Amino acid sequence: MNIKSLMSAFVLATLWTGPAFAADRHDHADHKPIHGGVVVEAGHLDLELVARPESLTLYLADGDKAVSSAGARASATVYAGGDKTPVTFESAGDNRLVARGSFKTGVGVRVAVVVALPGQPEAKANFKLK
Repeated sequence: MNIKSLMSAFVLATLWTGPAFAADRHDHADHKPIHGGVVVEAGHLDLELVARPESLTLYLADGDKAVSSAGARASATVYAGGDKTPVTFESAGDNRLVARGSFKTGVGVRVAVVVALPGQPEAKANFKLK
């Protein structure tokens, strides 16, 4: 087989199988916050963090579908200036995880989150608050 025949076979194979793979991918291109927070893609999850001085709420989604927080474990570290605050989230039903306490929020604050859903690898995300 010559190079021209190999290239033609490759192009045809790509055109034939491309739509099958495209249908299986999720579209994570739209990262608009639904709850007024900051959205970050972490593995197969889209995570939205809503940071308030009295609580941190983490919403779980896979594309445009909510992901149940049942059985999920999540922790975070809030970095504000030279302070480092460890945080543990609890399931709040539906697709929400909540941590209650006293948190620094606003521009310059960073929150590093680790989420583990049952039977899936950990998802890690870094949020820069606005």
